Amino acid sequence: VMFAANQYPDGRRKDTVINAEQTGWFVWNMATFALREAVNISAMALPPNESEFERLNVTREYADNARIPMVKESPCKFECRYLSTHRLKGNSDVGTIDVVFAQVEKIHIDDRIIRPDGRLDIEKIQPIARMGYFDYAVVKETFEMRVPEADGDARAGLEGRPSTEFLESAR
Repeated sequence: VMFAANQYPDGRRKDTVINAEQTGWFVWNMATFALREAVNISAMALPPNESEFERLNVTREYADNARIPMVKESPCKFECRYLSTHRLKGNSDVGTIDVVFAQVEKIHIDDRIIRPDGRLDIEKIQPIARMGYFDYAVVKETFEMRVPEADGDARAGLEGRPSTEFLESAR
């Protein structure tokens, strides 16, 4: 997985990036429509010694692999082992971006958002996405499309685990 973080207008790097580099871990908490205000507050440019978590109206819990805080109310959380940071120099302080790469080591999923077929109930979760500017989108409806003339199960491997063909060939 990866995430990208612009620097602050004063040229400081985001605490999230620095913490991932120093601790070797970070947690990705799925942002949902229900958590939108907390997501917005968590983006505040606070001094390094001030925690955004203290301003959020959420419950703090901790990851299993490292003492990294997670948002209990988030229906899906990834514990990520830091791999590397790639800096992209911009034309301004804000335009300079850190792209952080990591490997997901553990996934926490609230059982209430798992459908009978084992997939996540995206319409129930209502994840949000940053679109740019001050715009966000919320997923309230999903649809499925299959690749025309695709051989076999077009879903194989898309859910984050290797297909049975891969597992058999690896033996």
